[in-house]
Amino acid sequence: MEEEINAKGKHSGAVMKNGIKVFNEKLVRTVWDTEQDKWYFSVVDVVAVLTDSVDPTGYWRKLKQRLKTEGNETVTNCHGLKMEAPDGKMRLTDVLDTEQLFRLIQSIPSPKAEPFKLWLAEIAKDRIDEMQDPELTIDRALYEYKRLGYSDNWINQRLKSIEIRKELTDEWKKHGLQEGVQFATLTDVIYKTWADKTAREYKQFKGLKKENLRDNMTNKELVLNMLAELSTKEISEVSSPETFSDHVDVAKQGGTIAKNARIELEQKTGKEVVSPVKAKDILSIEDQERDNSELE
Repeated sequence: MEEEINAKGKHSGAVMKNGIKVFNEKLVRTVWDTEQDKWYFSVVDVVAVLTDSVDPTGYWRKLKQRLKTEGNETVTNCHGLKMEAPDGKMRLTDVLDTEQLFRLIQSIPSPKAEPFKLWLAEIAKDRIDEMQDPELTIDRALYEYKRLGYSDNWINQRLKSIEIRKELTDEWKKHGLQEGVQFATLTDVIYKTWADKTAREYKQFKGLKKENLRDNMTNKELVLNMLAELSTKEISEVSSPETFSDHVDVAKQGGTIAKNARIELEQKTGKEVVSPVKAKDILSIEDQERDNSELE
């Protein structure tokens, strides 16, 4: 459940994969550094998890200053990476790797410290296992989506969308395109073409901040986005685009196929496909309707 971006920080030459991890139903922003093969975690998010503070940013600011005064090496080596803030903008955020975070936790009195350490260790183990066996990534996603309450039907669509997305990005890599800005630009072209919204506009339309856009698409949205990405990949394979401009044109062609399908579906049903409703909102509505029918 990760989205790839080019996060610039201390290791500006590396490709960073930003994502969200969940501990006890609280979100922790993470970055996977492909150059160093290590996780980085938002310190403010970890503080929020461990302390339940109403102002985790203020708590971390005071703790950071105290530890600096004490000459704490972990804080000295703390650096910033760009992560998505609650307002949807990419902002520089203090991060620590797994080893540094273990040391920092010792400075935060919390009954959650030990279970959180076990959670960190499990994340590190999972990443190593997934690199050796990519199928575990899908298994992990399946488990997480089920735990978060998504329906089996939606999960099947989402996992298929992950597979199709990977096939598209593999095609882009084969042509020498770079993860980060180029991938994000082409993804925006696809979104804008079929859904009439860039990724940022789409997230704002759904009222999302930290959340992953695709994790909040309805079944119809997922299917049409898969059609757009699958079409883009297929067209790229037969047309062999050479320049980035050529890839933009192919992305528009792929998106147009899905756009035409969206328009025809909307004309037939009288219902708009691109919706402000989040996937889990639909599940809540369906659960409520089922409960009401059982009471009747």
